[in-house]
Amino acid sequence: MTVSILGCGWYGLELAKALVKKGITVKGSTTSPDKLALLAEAKIEPYLIDLPIDNETIDPTFFNCDVLWISIPPKARAGNGEEYLIKIRRLITPIIAHKIKQVVLISSTSVYGDTNSEVNELNEPKPDNESGKIILQAENLLKEQPAFTTTIIRFAGLIGPGRDPGRFFAGKTNIPNGDAPVNLIHLTDCIGISEAILTQQAFGYTYNACSPNHPIRSEFYANAAKRSRLEAPHFITERKSWKIISSLNIGAILKYDYQIAIT
Repeated sequence: MTVSILGCGWYGLELAKALVKKGITVKGSTTSPDKLALLAEAKIEPYLIDLPIDNETIDPTFFNCDVLWISIPPKARAGNGEEYLIKIRRLITPIIAHKIKQVVLISSTSVYGDTNSEVNELNEPKPDNESGKIILQAENLLKEQPAFTTTIIRFAGLIGPGRDPGRFFAGKTNIPNGDAPVNLIHLTDCIGISEAILTQQAFGYTYNACSPNHPIRSEFYANAAKRSRLEAPHFITERKSWKIISSLNIGAILKYDYQIAIT
């Protein structure tokens, strides 16, 4: 089996390394020439792919694969949301031309917006920010294509090596929404869920990938700062906009047990 991972960033690189350890042939892309050697050292076939919005040719050999894993950020907050959608549209042509049957898109639980309720994969996404709106459009662009099967992984907030939650609010005060529940997932479980989908060939579904534990923000970030020996943050005791992300498919389809508890 060959898996091509478009976007070997914080998550994509670790997924690539994990798949290589399983004996899977992995092609990985980066937008940075300096990172090509890093990919090669990890036994990942390196490709420099920037997906420009002009007509520059994309290296076709990258698309000679069984599964295409799309893990590029929309960067909607930086005003690049429309460019992201153009890139997703550009991918459809080579996917079809190379007869790739399985496409996995890394999405986000931000597609749900803050509903002040618990949501799962059966709930209709109603994003309330630009990033959520953009990535939901990307999901739909791929899912409406009959030539291949699209799998959606909606990650919650990402934590893990290099993303220490203790640093997120350390020393800050008057932080709103202190009683809102957190929706987070550790990198270990991001990789575990991804591997489970691939190993079980459990394609064609949408997965909400979020820890089943949802402590309130004030307690979680205070504990995280303490563990990192940083100054504790101070939150306003209130619960305004919030949501709890749950999943039907992680358990029912993948039978996956989370490895890292969010506490």
